[in-house]
Amino acid sequence: MTFNFNHFYKNQSKFYKIGLLVFATIFIVFLFPKSGRFKYDFEKGKPWLSETYYAPFTFAIDKTTEEIENEKANIKANEILYFNIDTSVLSQSEQTLEAELNKNLPDTLSKKNNDQIIKVSKKQLNQFYTIGILDEELKARQKSSVVILEQQLEVNQGTLNQIYNQEQLKSELDRFVNTEALNPFSKSIIASFFNAIEPNLFFNRVLTSTIIDEQLSKISYTRGIVEKGTLIISKGEVVEGEKYAILSSLESQYESQIWTNYNFYWIVFAYTLLVALALLMLLLFLKKYRLDVFENNTKVTFIFFNIIVVVLLTTIVVNYNAAYVYVVPIVILPLILKAFFDARLGLFAHVITVLLLGSIVPNSYEYMFLQIIAGIVTILTVSELYKRVNLFISVGQITLVYILAYFAFYVIHEGSIDNLEFDTFGLFILGGLATLFVQPLIYVYEKLFGLVSDVSLLELSDTNSKLLKQLSNEAPGTFHHSLNVANLAEACASEIGANAMLVRVGALYHDIGKMKNPVYFTENQSSGLNPHDELSPLESVKVIIDHTLNGIEIAKKNKLPERIIDFIRTHHGTSMVYYFYKKATVIDENVEVNDFKYPGPIPFNKETAVLMMCDSVEAASKSLKEPTTSKIDHFVESIIEKQMTDGQFLNSNITFKEIQTIKKVLKSKLANIYHLRIEYPE
Repeated sequence: MTFNFNHFYKNQSKFYKIGLLVFATIFIVFLFPKSGRFKYDFEKGKPWLSETYYAPFTFAIDKTTEEIENEKANIKANEILYFNIDTSVLSQSEQTLEAELNKNLPDTLSKKNNDQIIKVSKKQLNQFYTIGILDEELKARQKSSVVILEQQLEVNQGTLNQIYNQEQLKSELDRFVNTEALNPFSKSIIASFFNAIEPNLFFNRVLTSTIIDEQLSKISYTRGIVEKGTLIISKGEVVEGEKYAILSSLESQYESQIWTNYNFYWIVFAYTLLVALALLMLLLFLKKYRLDVFENNTKVTFIFFNIIVVVLLTTIVVNYNAAYVYVVPIVILPLILKAFFDARLGLFAHVITVLLLGSIVPNSYEYMFLQIIAGIVTILTVSELYKRVNLFISVGQITLVYILAYFAFYVIHEGSIDNLEFDTFGLFILGGLATLFVQPLIYVYEKLFGLVSDVSLLELSDTNSKLLKQLSNEAPGTFHHSLNVANLAEACASEIGANAMLVRVGALYHDIGKMKNPVYFTENQSSGLNPHDELSPLESVKVIIDHTLNGIEIAKKNKLPERIIDFIRTHHGTSMVYYFYKKATVIDENVEVNDFKYPGPIPFNKETAVLMMCDSVEAASKSLKEPTTSKIDHFVESIIEKQMTDGQFLNSNITFKEIQTIKKVLKSKLANIYHLRIEYPE
């Protein structure tokens, strides 16, 4: 039991990564569509490149969206409007009309003429109600057919423009009173009619909508049947017209058929294999090329977390509306990984993510091509992310690449630009604008995962920061030395393609441990007194070596990032404090060599290796007397060759060519510092 526990404890990092891989795989597979996929790729207007294809099962041909929309529009254009009739309105209106006429007609009118006007008015009223009077205006539907119902039974049919509305009533009444007998009393008669008339036809919206919905629901979304074994397309035939419609129908119905007839668990198992393989490739890449990242569980978790978030966001958008898939700014992924790690890791993770998304999005080849090209452009164009203008320029370039690539695909598919969808260009612009969100996102990630980006490095490089101010006040010589080393290291890092900003910040803070005992370091001894004169070599070397440990302690207390603390740990590697070692051997030849060596570790990347070289060269250059170009060349060569001989750069992944470049930069910079000129012969 104890053995098993110890085994687990020793390999906990490995088990954690396996668990992370399993969790990420399960989560991503859960987001995937749980159906089979049509095994053939085809494009409209392109030749069928696979073998001659026969229908694998009987299926229906799907109608196009345009055909279905036309059928719906036709049903709505030929709609029937249903009205309920109220037959009791007529008698009430007759009584009201008679009373109104008796009231409004002049008293001088004879009874015979009065009764005659009432008689013809009632006759006209009956004609109005025989046709029908609407309760509301329905001008937009004047040509629609109508059905009049009485107690749910059909009593009449016609069109809406045959039924009286308010405007038609006014016109008919004007015509009615325009006779010799009625014209003198037209105003009174018309006023009486409008006071008496009430609508007798009431629009039945519920029934009308129900009938239309029933007709829409009966629309068939398919047309025709393709029997099993029927020749669909021959090799080399162009995919267009009916062939394209049949293949598109087969593709959609094939996936449905697979889902219902084949084992669900086999499909899930197959997706799990693909996703696990893709994520495993990412882990193997980290182990092979970025071992420092692979061994840090927090960083591995951070990478997997970002991949999962991108897949999740894309899935949500595709499920909502696949047309908006390009609004998802997935180029944020390589941007973030480049900001925290490097461009190669960012691009590799981006490609893996795009391959995973190929199983989710429509037009997967087009999507993957666009996104991989965009990722490459992102990696190539975005540099020095802390400079905001660089991000804006890069986003503009990325958006332009999206638009150009989409335009090329559209022309290939359609053969023209007549129906080019400019709305899609707007989606690319929105996606580009969303990419700008990377700045606040980087800040959030720094706080959540304890990482550091170039944006934070820029803040740390400010010499007015609290810690560097303290270093300047308590150890001014060390502060000046750190500035000189920072300038040298930044120049060297730029020449070999390392992270110049990271090296500069590391150089500024690498000697902060000297603040604990500043006078024990020569650059801070202004009085001419050397406290080491009062100490034994072992005591002196302990003070000197302890400045790295003190620096780590101060850095952690001030919450400096681990990437900066690494420079404090490694800037002396496992080198020897040679001055005190030689002093000790004079006293006792049998001194222990390891007592005079720094505890390490040795530099483990290019940036920490650059700092070690620049720190040693800058510190030792103070001892040069009457420097010349040849002296400086020999001086730089000897110091760096000694470090190489001691094996200080074995773990730093730096090449001989890069070391030679660094030597040239240091020689040139030191020559400038000492204002050396070419030595002309007398």
